[in-house]
Amino acid sequence: MTLQNILNQPRIWYGGDYNPEQWPEELWPEDMRLMQQAGVNLVSVGIFSWAHLEPQPGQYDFGWLDRLLDLLHAHGIYVCLATATASPPPWLAHRHPDSLPVTADGVTLWPGGRQAYCLHSPAYMKAAAALVTRIAERYQDHPALAVWHINNEYGCHVSECFCETSAAAFRKWLYERYGTLDALNAAWGTAFWSQRYGQWEEINPPRRAPTFANPTQQLDWRRFSSDSLIALHDMEAEILRRVTPQTPLTTNFMGFFKPADYRQWAHHEDVISLDTYPDPADDFAAAQNAAQCDLTRSLGDGRPWMLMEQTSSAVNWRPRNVLKAPGQMRLWSLQAVARGANTVMFFQWRAAKAGAEKFHGALVPHVGVENSRVWREVAALGNELQELGPLARSRVVADVGMLVDWQSWWALELDSKPSTAVTFYDRLASFYGPLFAANLTVDFVFTDSDFANYKLLLIPNLYLVDDATAAKIEAYVEAGGTVAIGFFSGIVDENEQIRLGGYPAPFRKLLGLRVEEFAPMAEGEQNELRFDDGATAPCDLWADVIDLEGASALATFTGNFYAGRPAITEHRYGRGRAFYLGTRLAPETMGALLGRIAAAAGVTPPVSAPRGVEVVRRRSEEGRDLWFVLNHQPELVTVNLPISGVDVLSGADVPGTVALEPFGVAIVQAG
Repeated sequence: MTLQNILNQPRIWYGGDYNPEQWPEELWPEDMRLMQQAGVNLVSVGIFSWAHLEPQPGQYDFGWLDRLLDLLHAHGIYVCLATATASPPPWLAHRHPDSLPVTADGVTLWPGGRQAYCLHSPAYMKAAAALVTRIAERYQDHPALAVWHINNEYGCHVSECFCETSAAAFRKWLYERYGTLDALNAAWGTAFWSQRYGQWEEINPPRRAPTFANPTQQLDWRRFSSDSLIALHDMEAEILRRVTPQTPLTTNFMGFFKPADYRQWAHHEDVISLDTYPDPADDFAAAQNAAQCDLTRSLGDGRPWMLMEQTSSAVNWRPRNVLKAPGQMRLWSLQAVARGANTVMFFQWRAAKAGAEKFHGALVPHVGVENSRVWREVAALGNELQELGPLARSRVVADVGMLVDWQSWWALELDSKPSTAVTFYDRLASFYGPLFAANLTVDFVFTDSDFANYKLLLIPNLYLVDDATAAKIEAYVEAGGTVAIGFFSGIVDENEQIRLGGYPAPFRKLLGLRVEEFAPMAEGEQNELRFDDGATAPCDLWADVIDLEGASALATFTGNFYAGRPAITEHRYGRGRAFYLGTRLAPETMGALLGRIAAAAGVTPPVSAPRGVEVVRRRSEEGRDLWFVLNHQPELVTVNLPISGVDVLSGADVPGTVALEPFGVAIVQAG
């Protein structure tokens, strides 16, 4: 059975990373018994087993994996089978030290951890391809095989390499992109600081330099490094698709992971997977986890996705590893289901005895399963998910589109900007957080998305924009859409060169304004806004000095030399509206403003819920709504819903009001 069949089944899949090579084989039957007890039906196997599968070059040992897969199949458990290439065995570096990655400072990163390979190493690629081929050929017809798990968390520890092999690959990539040195010199602006190149061999990666490196060189390096990660993935994917064309594949993404352009990458996957580890100590963890889930669903254009990794309790890699409170594991797992997942998995099955992750949470903790709070919750969740199969075919109902773009993210956070405090994630969170609090569900959209599906398009920041995307946004508004654009957007083109004609040049006509100057604020500095209704509110981080060119001011600054100048504007354009936010607002003020903008676009929250209560709708193929109501607070809450129905978790009638225990969840099927 392939995962495509699985995804089409009315079923939620449950399990985790299973590392039996770390344990005596005599323990495996006990693992099977516990998996069945917990409702586990899908496990990832072999992620870090290269040294076990190929203890010496060309000498393979598949006996233990044969026995394991047969055992899993006999117990009705499917396998997400890894290609095992994520962590090379010690013999590779010993025989090929040039396969090791090198930092921008020229420091070699040695084995002893994981992911110690250069992205362009011929030795690594040859060995990895040979291993993948052997695994694919051996298990292509195994009945337990459901999906291929390619590598693991590409770029998590090594997302770039500055060695000579990588430098040569970079030059080849640049030649394919630009064709001539004249074109490269023009794109990079090499007339500045006497940087003009006369031969391709003169070009190097942006290694440690005396001062700021060329911005476009840095941007192209990020593009190249992201493409290199995708190319490594595709090397394995091509083998798997050749040998096992019937078996889908995935690799685990890490949400808003800067080094890899996941939108570009998503087109190479059969199913999108997510590893997510919100920090229980963070007050905004629920919103952050929701955003990661929304991104993963959006990368796959709304298709069901896999929650590949989370923790049952705590992680091991933060300075202080706060565990999930009772109920939080279930809550955040069902939050993923609410936002489109049909698979709930964990790292790891059994807590490790040795190694760097021995204090990382697991489904089976060190204390065992007897009198274990974690295990009781694990087993309860697994069996509960077995009852939620019918909702697996429903789809998330999103209210708003929010544009994200990795190219712009990379460019925004290069050096030599008006303020290094302006970051992609801060801008994203300032828009997403209030929407989450208001229970307006977000689809993330990308430059290749169809904006017409949304009444409201939010653009927290788009520092870099090409002509086609700018024209697409303008056409969306002209046709009747509503857009809200955050400050420092539309500033540079795809070569990281200023768009002349007054900021933000490609959006001036759309927004009906010109930004004369940027006025970034000092740390701790604030200004005040006065809104058109007389209300006042603080702002910080940034101020645009704005001249109106047709727009009207919704709020003006009250302090500094630009007092009385517009801070927030509205402009009618074609049949639509364009709003501009020229400063950063506090969350409460931002929430009120976005509510006003959403209302202007005809978008209203589906429900008014107490603070800390999340409401998400999924819609069945028959058009029936499922309302997920999730309490992220450690106290009892009561929520009034605009519908009545049945709680599919408890079977209880919901006459329009639902009471939720601390970290409790209800899934109400409208009657």
